[in-house]
Amino acid sequence: MILFGLYHGASFHYNDNPALNWENEGPYIFYKNDSTIGVSYLKGNQELGFYASEKVYHQDFLFSVPTFYPLDSTEFQIPIKTKFETPKSVYIDSGKTLAISDIESNYKALRDFLISNKVINGNLEWTFGDGHLVLVGDMVDRGYFATQVLWFIYALEQAAAEKGGFVHYIIGNHELKMMYGDYTVTSPEYYHVASILVKKQVELYDQQSVIGRWLASKNAIELINGNLIVHGGIHPEIASTALTLEEINRLIRANYYQSFSLRSAKIPGYLFVSSITGPCWYRGYFREDLTLEQVEAGLAKFGTSAVIVGHTIQSEITKSYEGKVFGIDVKHP
Repeated sequence: MILFGLYHGASFHYNDNPALNWENEGPYIFYKNDSTIGVSYLKGNQELGFYASEKVYHQDFLFSVPTFYPLDSTEFQIPIKTKFETPKSVYIDSGKTLAISDIESNYKALRDFLISNKVINGNLEWTFGDGHLVLVGDMVDRGYFATQVLWFIYALEQAAAEKGGFVHYIIGNHELKMMYGDYTVTSPEYYHVASILVKKQVELYDQQSVIGRWLASKNAIELINGNLIVHGGIHPEIASTALTLEEINRLIRANYYQSFSLRSAKIPGYLFVSSITGPCWYRGYFREDLTLEQVEAGLAKFGTSAVIVGHTIQSEITKSYEGKVFGIDVKHP
């Protein structure tokens, strides 16, 4: 056992912040080899030090583990699976759709929003039937509870599937930042957590991490019952490209672990992975002088007349370009 004492300096006051109670923080689950995984939790406290407690499981063994939320001393169970399939890019059915974006690690806001809108009940059980819960990116970063948010979505996805429903996790720019290692707006908590696990911070979400491999299976754009869902938006030049929605998702997924902002404009597919024009990053609907025709051309490529986006903060849910663009990134409590 290795104990880690923490010195945070003036900007990181452990004792003043109940969010930094790390007893039972986790789980952090990593593939050890082709057949086993290690499930780790943090144990200890600031005065006595912290350490990681690990238990090894066979990957084919069906089991659940808890995730603890310190602010109200609640927890939820996560059925662990280690193999993931890429979701479809297009869904057509009669199910209702509820979309929310930019939770940014605020587990309580997400949980309470879903309870209030009858997606789940007070026991966190799925009650939305065959509906589609759409998470339009940036569910992580900034706050203290990225781990809780990610495992909550992971568990909810499985609960929805059992009842004929769907949880769609659309990748945003902050998911990308966590995958490729830009932690400029990540809570310093996770630097320390990684150290206690004897990991580098980027390893928390890499391909040897169960949560990282699950994240990397997700799409950047989906068409759900006639509505295009994307975190940032569709740059007008995308309308003239030949790639299908599935091909665009495949291209972007292949670059999830690359820093988009430093990529050369000469590389293939730059339009889709750039931190300016890429669908996970584009802000043109709100910051460029686009014409209605440009917006409609981008939507027509995907056979839709409306797009739902997050990424660019709004004072309230907005409709623009004659009802073609819905902006849903509002500031959550």
